[in-house]
Amino acid sequence: MEPLEIASGGPADESVTPAEQTGNVAIDPVVPISTAEPVTRAEFDQLKAERDQLLDRLARLQAEFDNARKRAERERVEFRDYANGAVVEQFLPVLDNFELALKSTGTTHQLRAGVVLIVKQMEEILGKLQVTPIATVGEAFDPRVHEALGTVERDDLPDQHVAEEIRRGYRLRERLLRPAMVRVAHNPKQTSE
Repeated sequence: MEPLEIASGGPADESVTPAEQTGNVAIDPVVPISTAEPVTRAEFDQLKAERDQLLDRLARLQAEFDNARKRAERERVEFRDYANGAVVEQFLPVLDNFELALKSTGTTHQLRAGVVLIVKQMEEILGKLQVTPIATVGEAFDPRVHEALGTVERDDLPDQHVAEEIRRGYRLRERLLRPAMVRVAHNPKQTSE
């Protein structure tokens, strides 16, 4: 077997001009000259086989990474579906009670009393889920949790306090789910002083 010579292909090789190749120009001693050692065919084949093994290993690792990413996404979707199912399951008895109320042939007073019980049942479920209503009437107006729909003149409440709740707002722990829609008191006695 004859030895093969492998050139480094570095910057020093690229800077050689045709005049330098012919030997007409003196080569600068500061520029390193490539001293490639001859490599036998067996060493070359061994290095090529190692390279091929590393490329194969890299391809396998990339495939494993893609599979792990897809598995994590699938597990995240399954967990979200499981959590949603657990919440929906708690509200099914409330739905059953609404259906019973609709089938009821009682008086409006009895129907109203039944709906009041259903609302209490829903509030209990929301409490278990750590969903709490936002305080409104009589509280100072807070634009972070209240959405003002207008003002009403009232002298029995301090200026810029909530006078009426139009739609209840809720928090999930500390996170605002939706702001409370309110009307804010405008007290002319306080603003003129």
